[in-house]
Amino acid sequence: MTKDPSPAVQVAGFISKFEPSVARIVRESRSLIRTKFPSANELVYDNYNALAIGYSPSEKTSEVVFSLAVYPRWVDLYFMHGRSLPDPTGLLRGSGKQGAFVRLEDASTLKLPAVNRIISEALKHSANGFSSGAKGRTIVKSISAKQRPRRPAS
Repeated sequence: MTKDPSPAVQVAGFISKFEPSVARIVRESRSLIRTKFPSANELVYDNYNALAIGYSPSEKTSEVVFSLAVYPRWVDLYFMHGRSLPDPTGLLRGSGKQGAFVRLEDASTLKLPAVNRIISEALKHSANGFSSGAKGRTIVKSISAKQRPRRPAS
């Protein structure tokens, strides 16, 4: 009997499907987020349209505070309730009534004070927030059998 690959191996495989420049942003962003929020669980969805990596205090998708949304040409830091967050510098984008995102030109975007303020505000709206204790886990929640191409058409 063969053992299923670990979540770390699975996620590395999901990320490797993308162009190297996009994959680098994802890997570096995950590292920064894990360093800043070590207790957050990563909930991973390799969906039809995108790879989504949500950061949650629990294993519940409904408690995700923010997520990385990975597309063939870019990576977004997505806030499910982004429209309700203060954004004095106008970083949040998107036309949705509820969700909004910050486009990550590279992982250093996560270090911008304005982005950190948005993350802090999102955490205030979270029912549980990230604890300072336990180490979070990576949990692969779903893998779509059918997916859009992960690399742009040449």
